[in-house]
Amino acid sequence: MDRLQGSAEALSALQITEDMKGLDTQSKSLLQYAEVLAVILRDTIAEYKGYSWKEVAEFIEVDSITSTMEVSPGRTNTKIRSDATEYNNLNEKTSLFDLAFRARNPQISTEDIQINLHIDVEPQKTYDVGYPIEKRGMYYLARRLSSQLSLALNVTDYNRLSKCYSIWICRDDIPKEDQYSISVYEIVNTKNTAPNTVSKENYDLMTLVVIKLGNTVYNGDEEDEGYELLRFLNTIMYPHKDDFMDTVSEYIDFSDNEALHKEVIHVSTIEQIKYEGMREEGREEGREEGRTEGIQALILDNLEEEIAKERILVKLQKYFDLTEEKARQYYERFASGRVV
Repeated sequence: MDRLQGSAEALSALQITEDMKGLDTQSKSLLQYAEVLAVILRDTIAEYKGYSWKEVAEFIEVDSITSTMEVSPGRTNTKIRSDATEYNNLNEKTSLFDLAFRARNPQISTEDIQINLHIDVEPQKTYDVGYPIEKRGMYYLARRLSSQLSLALNVTDYNRLSKCYSIWICRDDIPKEDQYSISVYEIVNTKNTAPNTVSKENYDLMTLVVIKLGNTVYNGDEEDEGYELLRFLNTIMYPHKDDFMDTVSEYIDFSDNEALHKEVIHVSTIEQIKYEGMREEGREEGREEGRTEGIQALILDNLEEEIAKERILVKLQKYFDLTEEKARQYYERFASGRVV
């Protein structure tokens, strides 16, 4: 099997998905890595059929991955940098793509010109949200397509539009007969009375993929369509099983990061006990200071050991149940030398 080379950052992110208490935040932390996305994209993006996971990973523009791109009308071209969840524009709620990014379209790119696919991946805790997920997915696709035309230009160049994919991974509340299935919705030409047809790439600009999981146990067979993808998603989207790293390692090679590999397998390390103890002590005594002191200690201790910033942020999220934004705020506060 053509495994992907795993990064230390992706392996670290696996830690905070161990029990999946906060699915949305934890999933986004893990899904942002190219080696994880490549497994998902290869079996959901038609343009990547026949390519290896390694090749797909190389197509992804890692620097374009963001969780701060707005879906809302008139603002899809912008990014936000605050914790605000709403803004007053026609009384509409601010919505964000969970993970939006660009990836090379190998079918129409050339040596001189790169044409990208515009993709967003949406991990969802439940499929039963009170409205059809499919309608929301089509809305997101429409917004992603329209966002490619700059609001600042006076001339609209529709030649600039590239294909968009929206991939929804729904975990729970799936009807039994639909569990572990993949549905694809796309634009097709259904009728022509003229002798000439239009090239598919000129109208097939939006594809919605809805992946439905539904059970902590996946009993698919190797010959089933989508087996490798569904098995991988079952492994990373539910609480980790004893064979978690063995399964993940069939897809991603972490052998160059043996120390971190052991840390994932044996999550209850001395460090975790130490900092989680500080967190719980603060809760029991009703003192926010105790929790803050634990956060400060983790940051300063890890900086002293020259641990990378992104790894420290992952630990803060795991040990203190912080959002990524809060973790970054604490890091900037204490890493800059300021104290409580």
